[in-house]
Amino acid sequence: MLNYITFFFLVLVNLAGFAQQKEQRVFTTDIDNFWQAYDSVQTTTDSAEQVAIIQQVYINKGSEGVKAFMQVRDYSAVLWRRLITMVPKFWNSVRPATLVVKEKAPQIESRISRFKTLYPALRDARIYFAIGGLNTGGTTYNNLILIGSEIATGSPATDLSELPENSAKWLGGVFKSNNPDDIVALNMHEYVHTQQNGVPVTLLDKALQEGSCDFITELVMDTPLQKNYIVYGRQHEEELKEQFKKEMFSSYYTNWMYNGSSTTTVGDLGYFMGYTICKAYYNKAADKKQAIKDIIELNYSDSTAAERFLLASGYYKKPFHKTELVKAFEAAKPTVVRLLPFANGDTLVSADIKELTIEFSKPMYVKGYSINNGEGGKETNPITGVVGFSEDKKKFTLKISLLPNHLYEFVITDRSFRSEDGFPLQPQVVRFKTK
Repeated sequence: MLNYITFFFLVLVNLAGFAQQKEQRVFTTDIDNFWQAYDSVQTTTDSAEQVAIIQQVYINKGSEGVKAFMQVRDYSAVLWRRLITMVPKFWNSVRPATLVVKEKAPQIESRISRFKTLYPALRDARIYFAIGGLNTGGTTYNNLILIGSEIATGSPATDLSELPENSAKWLGGVFKSNNPDDIVALNMHEYVHTQQNGVPVTLLDKALQEGSCDFITELVMDTPLQKNYIVYGRQHEEELKEQFKKEMFSSYYTNWMYNGSSTTTVGDLGYFMGYTICKAYYNKAADKKQAIKDIIELNYSDSTAAERFLLASGYYKKPFHKTELVKAFEAAKPTVVRLLPFANGDTLVSADIKELTIEFSKPMYVKGYSINNGEGGKETNPITGVVGFSEDKKKFTLKISLLPNHLYEFVITDRSFRSEDGFPLQPQVVRFKTK
């Protein structure tokens, strides 16, 4: 009888263990694999061997999360090898924090359970803590949440001295307010993304998509978020509110999203705008559970739905006219006034000219420029270098190399060219022929 009871007890324990394993939603083994690969890389100076070590120890042994991370962010063993050898001070300073992630797994599981009570239609997702490529704290792929632990666990003490200036500035802003509890909130933010539908078209769509994740996270965490952009946003809400209204129907995100390395204030203020609009919608709603459902299930491919949501929130007390706002935004864009020393479209350009100057209608933001190849590809692009902006910020000079009797073409784009007051350039095709 005793043997039978013992056997039955062991079966129950095994079944319970199997069920627990089956229900696991948080995975951290990739962090250990990365540091094993990191230590092994230090044993050789042969770059090919280093790449092979990362491939074998980190990638081949990696979870489905690492494989998805590589696909979403175009990571590779070659990239990780370069980052490991380029910024050792960063890796050594962030390593202890990444190893603490395992302790947060139970808290994350607990918050997912609370999320389920707030939104019963919650679909299951799996969370993978890995080491990324120094460019994201978190992203999603289908029902997988992929956490770049080297970003998610960074702090003001993390050594950024070896990183390029732009990366150091962006990470400095991210790490400034990081604390261990941010890891749980970050995962909730990304978990909301796995429940969303549609691809944003306008700035309003995109701000609501990201800001809704923050607002729902705040409900799930049951405590106000203290992210940099939310703290700053609360302090400057009225001025941000008016500026956002001018741009929200455009598809231009640069002033509001993913701009931590280029802004003069605080990056990602579009997150704050989406967060505060969702909060207004929730506070106004009589049925809070339905409001949560509305926020999560908003179709971000439908800009009309986003506009209806904004109006329903009552966030803007005074009426506005979309057509007028769009027209004013387009009118505020800088344009290319002329080229020097020849005109756009000229067919008798001297092949001896070594520099080309672009003159704009407004003073420009001087820390960014963007030029693409034209229809003829790189073969018809004459640019060999950059001289830079003039003192009045209205002229931008390029170095060019020309051959006789050739057609040249390139495109001045709005990806980085923008006016000093923040409006994107009207793109311009430059086309000319040498005599």
